[in-house]
Amino acid sequence: MKPGTLLLSQPFLGDPNFERSVVLLCRDAPAHGTFGLVLSRPTALTLRDVLALPPGAAAPVADLPLGLGGPVGPGTLHYLHRRPDVPAATPLGDGVYWGGDFEVLLGLLASGEAAAADVRLFVGYSGWEPGQLAAERQAGSWVTHPASAGKVFTLAPDACWREILREKGGRFRAWANYPVDPRLN
Repeated sequence: MKPGTLLLSQPFLGDPNFERSVVLLCRDAPAHGTFGLVLSRPTALTLRDVLALPPGAAAPVADLPLGLGGPVGPGTLHYLHRRPDVPAATPLGDGVYWGGDFEVLLGLLASGEAAAADVRLFVGYSGWEPGQLAAERQAGSWVTHPASAGKVFTLAPDACWREILREKGGRFRAWANYPVDPRLN
């Protein structure tokens, strides 16, 4: 699958790490597996909670919220942004970039050249061994939404799963309305 593809979990996946989640694929390499970031799991953490920032770091930088990117590597920090001028950043499509030189990105934010709204930070990531994601897709665990990286900055994390399913229409629109626990319906 191409970077920038969104994966949407089916409504009753049964895995608490990915229940009703949206994952942005950043890399899918047959020899190395797949790397992605969950877009739909906000946390109460900010950048200042997980990173020692230089004294006097501007509030917009220190107060950047963190999302939970996935269950793998919970001690790692990952980021998406809209800055093509960040060295070593990987383009994902729709003007969205993954990674790159974090010091340069922090500098752009601190100087006001980059807006806090153009950066999303994550702790942890989602990873699949070679062939694992393909098998999960074949089993019906995931639905793809190709070339949709731009949604990273246009949809609210806590609503993006439902909104994208509604946009897809058909049976997916119905999935968006499924109750979390149908036994309570």
